[in-house]
Amino acid sequence: MPIATPLFAGDKKAAALLDLKPAEFRGLVDDGVLPKPTNIGGYERWDIEQLQTIARGDAADGMADLDWVP
Repeated sequence: MPIATPLFAGDKKAAALLDLKPAEFRGLVDDGVLPKPTNIGGYERWDIEQLQTIARGDAADGMADLDWVP
């Protein structure tokens, strides 16, 4: 039976996915660097796909016309 890929994660799992300590992860959330959690049935959870998009740098808005010159 295939293993289900999680869609959301709590702060400890989300921190581990980004190789951060939970306190570091929460600090980045508090500073607005990472998104606030979604409330699912009273539980705070982070969208794993959204965190992956941010970590890859694919979440930057308004950068389509930027010319990256080495």
